[in-house]
Amino acid sequence: MNRTELYLLLSIVMLLMICAYSICLTREKTHVKLLYVSDGYASTSVNTTAFRRDALCTKEGKEYISFYDKDGYLTLGERFLKDTAWSIQKTQYKGEVTDAHRTISIAVDDSGYLHVAFNHHDSPLSYTRSVEPYSLQLDTLMPMTGMREKRVTYPEFYPMDTTLLFVYRDGSSGRGSMVMNRYNLKEKNWERVQSNLIDGEGERSAYWQMCTSRQGTIHVSWVWRESWLVETNHDMCYACSHDGGKTWKKSDGTDYELPITLENAEKIWEIPQSSELINQTSMTVDEDDNPYIATYWCDKKSDVPQYKIIYKDGEEWKMQQVSNRKQEFSLSGGGTKMIPIARPKLLVKDKKAWLFVREEEYGGMAAMYCTKDIKVNNARWKRKDLTSFAVNAWEPILDNTLWREEGKIALFVENTMQGDGEKVSENEAQGVYVLMME
Repeated sequence: MNRTELYLLLSIVMLLMICAYSICLTREKTHVKLLYVSDGYASTSVNTTAFRRDALCTKEGKEYISFYDKDGYLTLGERFLKDTAWSIQKTQYKGEVTDAHRTISIAVDDSGYLHVAFNHHDSPLSYTRSVEPYSLQLDTLMPMTGMREKRVTYPEFYPMDTTLLFVYRDGSSGRGSMVMNRYNLKEKNWERVQSNLIDGEGERSAYWQMCTSRQGTIHVSWVWRESWLVETNHDMCYACSHDGGKTWKKSDGTDYELPITLENAEKIWEIPQSSELINQTSMTVDEDDNPYIATYWCDKKSDVPQYKIIYKDGEEWKMQQVSNRKQEFSLSGGGTKMIPIARPKLLVKDKKAWLFVREEEYGGMAAMYCTKDIKVNNARWKRKDLTSFAVNAWEPILDNTLWREEGKIALFVENTMQGDGEKVSENEAQGVYVLMME
């Protein structure tokens, strides 16, 4: 081989290497697509609070959405995942949308019925389901078990095996208990699993985040709040169940004596009061059923709250900081707050992790932190904006069933406003979108 042929060969090899590297970079890029749904109410964060479980859900190739329209009517939508256009159904029900607690939560059972709970804040249960499978038309309001349903807040649906769980707080802030129901798919009725799983004993409340795993485990973590004031949040605790919620264990396998109280709760991370610790964030699991909890609080030596993840790595609980924020703020008082950062939502797959956020100091867009290996100490997190516009009071809401069944990421997005302390901030109706990540 002469010199010219050698140079030509080396040039071809270099070109192939550059092409391969370019393809690799393209695969690492996050492609985002915004699908417009309709216009929604936006003068409070009632459509976009982090404790909505769920605003989006997917069943058999069809995605469902719920939100309050500009007039406060509970509105539903559906689309096939291969389509971008939505079919919208304005229902007969209205919510008290000036109160951001009164969110809508939806789920679809294995028979195709859409379940809806809405308009709760220390108030009677408002629950119904579709008149027939895969329909957006809702039936009349109905009870579940008829017990402890007069003071409902934070209704949440969770898939469990071939059925659904429903959890909510019974009682008021600072004096509440955690209730859990299970849906009987064959009989089309609900049965009580726990009437008082986590008991504040009339002195405090547990503000929880929960998830279910493919292994059949229910994971729950929570902070205690000593009063209705957010600054009294403290400590992160944990429990899990391997039998559908009937019995509960600590992370070391020790059995709980129910109800769980301040005295017998497993404290997995000590966080003092007045640490700017937020409540009702998110929880997920990896492929080995190890739990991960996303939240934020301040260290003792700083006044800047940082996003953090508490996770179980085999036998040991660990914590890592995700963000490196500079903006100070303080949580105090009651009611829904207008906070300069959103409560985070977390997903983990293999070693990769995605933490979805909104931060005022970076322009207030829907955004995420991501890492290629969450299981190493001091993991490297990269930050990326997901929208080109500010979303103000928005907090991330995931399509958890789409992630669970297909490993795809979809977010409910709307630019909402919120007056501090449960006040209304006048804002005209805004576009409701589903943000698809590819």
